Formats: sequence, C-alpha cells, structure tokens
Amino acid sequence: MIEEYEKKRKKQVSSMRAIMDYAMGIIIMMLGVFFFFRDQFKFDFNESYPPNYLDKVFGAICVLYGAWRIYRGYKKNYFK
Repeated sequence: MIEEYEKKRKKQVSSMRAIMDYAMGIIIMMLGVFFFFRDQFKFDFNESYPPNYLDKVFGAICVLYGAWRIYRGYKKNYFK
C-alpha cells in the first residue's frame, strides 16, 4: 500500500514538473525570440539602448535553454 502511494505521488510530482517545464520553456523561448529580433521592432527603449550582437547571443541562448526545458518536460525522467 505504501508503494502504491509512493508511485502515485511520484507520478503527480512528475506531471506537475513537466507542466512547469513546458510553460517555462515556452516563456524562455519567446523571450529569446524577442531578444533575437529586437532590432526589427519599434520600441522607445531601442533608441536609448540600441540593439547589438549581445542581444542576438542572449536570444540564441534563451531559445536553446527553452528548447531544453521543453525536452526535459517531454522526457520526464526526474527521479532517475
């Protein structure tokens, strides 16, 4: 009976962590796309802080990290 409870609890925790990984991955990827294409948008702060190559580097890193978070949520091996 305790083993069943532990198995059920691990499944619940795994599902919640997967949902969190999906959500955070999507948010981080959207942030990365924004930074990567920031020079094409017309914002007031682009005039004060002009975009440079570091924005593209940071955007690429965010897209890669977001994709990894989504992959980790898909695999769901949190307890191995």
